[in-house]
Amino acid sequence: MATVKTAAKPKTRNGGAAKPAPVQPSATAGDDTEITALDLAVAKLTPAMEAYFKKCEEKLGFVPNVLKAYAFDMPKLEAFVAMYNDLMLAPSGLSKLEREMIAVAVSSVNRCYYCLVAHGAAVRQLSGDPPLGELMVMNFRAARLSKRQRAMLDFAVKLTAEPWTVEEEDREKLRRAGFSARDIWDIAAVAGFFNMSNRVASATDMRPNSVYHAMAR
Repeated sequence: MATVKTAAKPKTRNGGAAKPAPVQPSATAGDDTEITALDLAVAKLTPAMEAYFKKCEEKLGFVPNVLKAYAFDMPKLEAFVAMYNDLMLAPSGLSKLEREMIAVAVSSVNRCYYCLVAHGAAVRQLSGDPPLGELMVMNFRAARLSKRQRAMLDFAVKLTAEPWTVEEEDREKLRRAGFSARDIWDIAAVAGFFNMSNRVASATDMRPNSVYHAMAR
């Protein structure tokens, strides 16, 4: 009867059995508990914000950390929520996906960890195309975009990196791509909002919910 040989255990230089490699903590360990680097006491939620947090739990399964980060000051939280919902969810000539693409392209220029993770997940989810989310994060110019999308993102990125160079020629490129005057306003407003958000997130070391990393993969 043949004998079965077992694989030899790896040994150290002095002949002893090698110890297993220590388990490293997840790179996102603590991101759901230490949301920012600032020690700010959480305020009592207003009825409106309490209802909004509950709605997030029901629809998303969690409350985005950015909302928890703003929860030290109810007027600031309510203003942030109102502006975000108006820009990203209200009726617009820009689709929800296009607005999320702007968010990620702007955040890529600013290298904002929070927004790249959270809104990269939104692009993956809304597009049904996970690689598109990765391309937006790394380099939107490498993606096979429509002329409309490319013009939109070129404008948003220029407005982010060199706002003083934006002139009529840039607006005319958007018009030729099919954008209305209102659409151009919305592109600028979404880009402006995320430039502000990126800077606050970077200044406070804001951490995204760990669940975002695996969403829509």
